[in-house]
Amino acid sequence: MLELRPNCECCDADLAVDSQDVLICSFECTFCLDCSQSILNFICPNCGGELVKRPIRPSNKLGKYPASTQRIFNPNLKNR
Repeated sequence: MLELRPNCECCDADLAVDSQDVLICSFECTFCLDCSQSILNFICPNCGGELVKRPIRPSNKLGKYPASTQRIFNPNLKNR
């Protein structure tokens, strides 16, 4: 099950669990659309994998399977 991380690893922006503008790689590294597009060129800086749209978990499943609250942030990614 996906963690649904709460922030962009590049700019630390908050990312809503139901946002359409969140991208992840196969390791669940998580980025906002703006950073994915303008800085990362849709390639994960951690693993080199493709960044794709993160699926949205149905709201009726969030109670039993909540999103992660652990923030991962690497400010050095903006200076690539």
